[in-house]
Amino acid sequence: MDRARRGLLLGLAAAAALPAHAQADARPIRIVVPFAAGGGNDVFARQMAKGLGELRRQGVIVDNKPGAGGNLGTEQVVRSAPDGSTLLLGYTGTVSINPALYKGLKFDARKDLLPVAMFASSALVLVVPAASKIRSVAELVAEAKARPGLLDYASSGSGTGGHLTGELFAERTGTRINHIPYKGTNPGLTDLAGGQVQMMFSVVPPALALVKGGRLRAIAVTGAKRLPSLPDVPTVAESGLRELAGFESTLTYGILAPRGTPGAFVKEFSAQMLQVAGSAEFQSRLGVEGAVPLLGGPAEYAALIAKESALWAGIVKASGATVE
Repeated sequence: MDRARRGLLLGLAAAAALPAHAQADARPIRIVVPFAAGGGNDVFARQMAKGLGELRRQGVIVDNKPGAGGNLGTEQVVRSAPDGSTLLLGYTGTVSINPALYKGLKFDARKDLLPVAMFASSALVLVVPAASKIRSVAELVAEAKARPGLLDYASSGSGTGGHLTGELFAERTGTRINHIPYKGTNPGLTDLAGGQVQMMFSVVPPALALVKGGRLRAIAVTGAKRLPSLPDVPTVAESGLRELAGFESTLTYGILAPRGTPGAFVKEFSAQMLQVAGSAEFQSRLGVEGAVPLLGGPAEYAALIAKESALWAGIVKASGATVE
C-alpha cells in the first residue's frame, strides 16, 4: 500500500472517530497564504478552506500575506497565538528551503511551526525550446558535458524550487550550467521559448500551455512518477543515466500551526484535512494545478519536512545561494 493511500485510510479512520456533528464555532479559522492570490498555494488553500468550512460548520477564511519570498506571512503565523485560530499554508520553499537560504531570519519555520497534515506534492517539468535539438535528459547531459558552462537555465528567482532543482541536477550529473534568475515564471518561459536560455525547471501549468502551443518541448518531470497531465513525458530518473537514478525534486504542500497549539485541535483538524483532501473534488483541483495527492498526518509531515530540509540545505550551501 503506497504512502498516499495509507495516509488517506488513517485520516478517514480518525475522522470517523470524531463526533458526528462538530460543534459550530463562531470564531473563524484563518489560513494564511504567504503569497499573492491566484497561484497554486492560494488555489489549494481556498479549496481546502471550502471543504473544511463545510465539514466543521465553521468559517474558514484565506488571508494572503505575500512578501519576502513567503517569509512575511510565515512569520506572522509563527507569532500568532497557538489557539487554533491561525494556520499556515506551508510548502517546501517556505518551510524547508528558506531557513537555509535567507540570512538574518528571526524565526525557523522548521522549529517554530507544528505540522498538522500534508495533502499534495507538485513536480516540476524540464522544458527546452521547441527548436532545440535536445529531446531527452541523456542528450541534455551530453550537451552540458560537451559545452561546460555554456548552457543557461532560467528560474523564477534565486532560491526558488526551479533554481535549486537545477543545482541538484548539475550536482548529480557533474555538469556546469548557468543559472539565470527572472522575476517570475512567465518571463523566464518567454525567454526560453525565444531561445535566450536553453532550459528551465518550471512549475507545470504555465509551461504546459506553451508545450501544448508548440513553443516548448517537455523532456522530463522531476517527480518519482509521471504526471497525469504529461503521461508521455518520462521522469528524470527514467533517463537511463546511472547518476540520475532515484532523482526526485518535488514541492510539498500542507498546513502548519504555531508551536504550542493544543494536540487535541491538531489531531481533529488533521483528520478533517485528510478527509477533505481525499475527496474527488479536491483531487481534481490538484490535477489542474499539476499536483498529485500526498496525504499524511503530523508525524508523516514532520518526517518529510526534516528530509526535505536536509536535502535543500545541502544544495543551498553547495550552490552558494543566499538572500539577504
